[in-house]
Amino acid sequence: MSEPEQPGGTHPDLQPRQSPPAQQTAEVVVDDSGAQPTYANFCRVMATPEEVILDFGLNPQPFTAGGQVVKANHRIVLSSYTTKRLLTALGMTIQRHEQTFGVIEVDVNRRVSPPPPQFAPAEARGPAGQPRVLRLN
Repeated sequence: MSEPEQPGGTHPDLQPRQSPPAQQTAEVVVDDSGAQPTYANFCRVMATPEEVILDFGLNPQPFTAGGQVVKANHRIVLSSYTTKRLLTALGMTIQRHEQTFGVIEVDVNRRVSPPPPQFAPAEARGPAGQPRVLRLN
């Protein structure tokens, strides 16, 4: 005897397959008309088992040695899920920025040091690495 038939006399392998439900996307409209822009050059990150806490502030003397007091002006508390989404969004934003404008150097010493000297190409040098005079006619 063959495999059992489904009600209505059809074979299970001949049943039309149902496609998985389409994933719905929600459109979010953000009203930022009352948002106040703030600049921060300091951020402290703390975490609990349930959330991530970001404190933002302005350090008026970021390169001063020794102890400093920085007043945190804004605190944002995020769930771990929102923090991970923020991390992904920031990573994609920085990647696009660097592809367009070049690598962002976060080491201040490298950023403010003079660029290394540029040497003439090897074919423009004479014997023993001495510069050769090139005449352009």
